[in-house]
Amino acid sequence: MTKNKLIATNTAFSTLKSFLKLLGVFVLFALISLSSMTGAEAKTSRIKDIVNIEGVRDNQLVGYGLVVGLNGTGDSLNNSPFTEQSLIAMLERLGVNVRGQNLNTGNVAAVMVTATLPPFTNQGSHIDVNISALGDASSLLGGTLLVTPLLAADGEVYAVAQGEVSISGFSVQGDAASVTQNIPTSGRIAEGGIVEREIQFRLEDLQSVRLALKNPDFTTARRISQAINGFTSASLAKAENSASVVLSRPANYDGSIVDLITDIEQLPVQPDQPARVVISERSGVIVIGADVRVSSVAIAQGNLTVRVTETPQVSQANPFAEQGETIVVPRSDLEVNQSPDVRLAMLETGVTLQDLVTGLNSLGMQPRDIITILQAVKAAGALQAEIEVM
Repeated sequence: MTKNKLIATNTAFSTLKSFLKLLGVFVLFALISLSSMTGAEAKTSRIKDIVNIEGVRDNQLVGYGLVVGLNGTGDSLNNSPFTEQSLIAMLERLGVNVRGQNLNTGNVAAVMVTATLPPFTNQGSHIDVNISALGDASSLLGGTLLVTPLLAADGEVYAVAQGEVSISGFSVQGDAASVTQNIPTSGRIAEGGIVEREIQFRLEDLQSVRLALKNPDFTTARRISQAINGFTSASLAKAENSASVVLSRPANYDGSIVDLITDIEQLPVQPDQPARVVISERSGVIVIGADVRVSSVAIAQGNLTVRVTETPQVSQANPFAEQGETIVVPRSDLEVNQSPDVRLAMLETGVTLQDLVTGLNSLGMQPRDIITILQAVKAAGALQAEIEVM
């Protein structure tokens, strides 16, 4: 009886051991799968972050106005005739006739008023406006913008701006020195504009819209259409070209096109982009994409410095000489220095971004030298990427 119990116990223990081992395999497989999903999701972006919706756009507004109440830091009317004409016209509208009079005030400045009208902004909403001096005013500190109509590209007034100007700089000047911080001739009025007219665009009435890619790419456009069609189980999206995807509302869809956009804008998509190197020769900035590859190429870089020093000398005649002339004799010192530390580096085929950066840094090159080398490698046909100069 005891022997049978021992056999049964060993059998149960073996079964439990096999079950735990199998459970461990499933746990390990689940962890690997979760890790793979996390790595894949980390490379994706939402559709709403990589596209713009057709018709959902900002509109630029601009206007011309006057800022008053300045402490003698406004436009000088003699140098800014447009300020004087605007001041006279404004006073005449208010019933004050000063035409033909000699105006001499430094408390008024002509300004340009700019603002951005967000999409679907309702009438009566407030928007921020920016103020910039147009004449020779030295500061807009303490000024108040008078009522200024803001026009769009179609010449219609869509907002009206007015309010106290807030600036983040100042300018102080004395007899022998002056101090200026930031830009005192430009400012901002928070919620200083009131929307008077709405943009006549009804997105909900459309049967189809285009999704404009912020970074056009054929692969990304196709992936967006596939993600939408896979989510809706219907052919609602079609990649029109590398820059746009057409989204159509089906006839049996209960909601509007706005509801359809809301349903699909959260879908994850992995965007693609061509290999590109962006350089700015003015600032020395270099941005290299992750997909940039370099074919087999050898690179050498050396520094050549030519220094010219001028030390002119004055030649005078001897004392008590009957004739003489004082002249300046040029003395030039020319020095040519070529760095002896010139190294040749070899880059193999299929070099990655990290290898390229490491190799260029190992040569001790500065950003401007790297820009020249990248352009030379591209000219040699060894850089498998597009170079874009800003």
